[in-house]
Amino acid sequence: MLCFQGSPQSIHLVFPQEVVVGSFLIQFQGGFVGQKCWLKSTQENGTSNEPQPFYPEDINATQTFNLCEPVKAKQLDFIFGESSDFFGRIIIYKMDVFAATN
Repeated sequence: MLCFQGSPQSIHLVFPQEVVVGSFLIQFQGGFVGQKCWLKSTQENGTSNEPQPFYPEDINATQTFNLCEPVKAKQLDFIFGESSDFFGRIIIYKMDVFAATN
C-alpha cells in the first residue's frame, strides 16, 4: 500500500531494459483516488512520448487502462494532478504494468 498526501503526486518506474507497454492496472482505495491523471513514458534514448491521460473512477475495484497505442518505455511516470480526497491523499493497493500484445 502506498499513501501520499498533497498534489500533484507521481510514481516513477524504471525498467532494467526498454519494454513495450500496452496497458496497466491500478487499485485505489475509494475516496483516495488520483484525478487529472497522465501516463508519461520515456524511451531508452531519452525521448519522451506525449503523456496519455487516464480517468480512474472513485472506487475500490481494480481498474485496467488500455493505452491508445503501445509505447516503448525505459521509464514510466504516473502523474496524479489531484485527488478525490480533501487533503490530496492518494492510496494505491495494487499496480501492474503489462506488455503490449500483437
